[in-house]
Amino acid sequence: MRLLIITILLLLVSSIGFSQNNSYKTIEVDGVCKMCKKRIEKACLKTKGVKSAVWNVKTHELNLIYNPEKVDLEAIKINIAAVGHDTKTLKAPEEIYMQLADCCKYRDPKVVKDHND
Repeated sequence: MRLLIITILLLLVSSIGFSQNNSYKTIEVDGVCKMCKKRIEKACLKTKGVKSAVWNVKTHELNLIYNPEKVDLEAIKINIAAVGHDTKTLKAPEEIYMQLADCCKYRDPKVVKDHND
């Protein structure tokens, strides 16, 4: 019992220390497949100040943990758009979007339907 209490206290202290300078944010990012997931997460993680980025293929939600003293959310969105993916407030340039693999063309209703089947 004593070991359990000590373990819980250590977990609480470490989680408080980890989250002091971090912001947690969920944003919507367009994409359709695991290749998109890898590209989106990689673009975020290459951004200085981003500690975690997990994108859900089904919900299109990107869960971020980042240090707002090092990077703002807009800079993260710019890096996502730079690899060809849209957010609610920033659309990827057409020339970059067109370079995506055919299975990643999330703006094409047929591709989206194929991934949903």
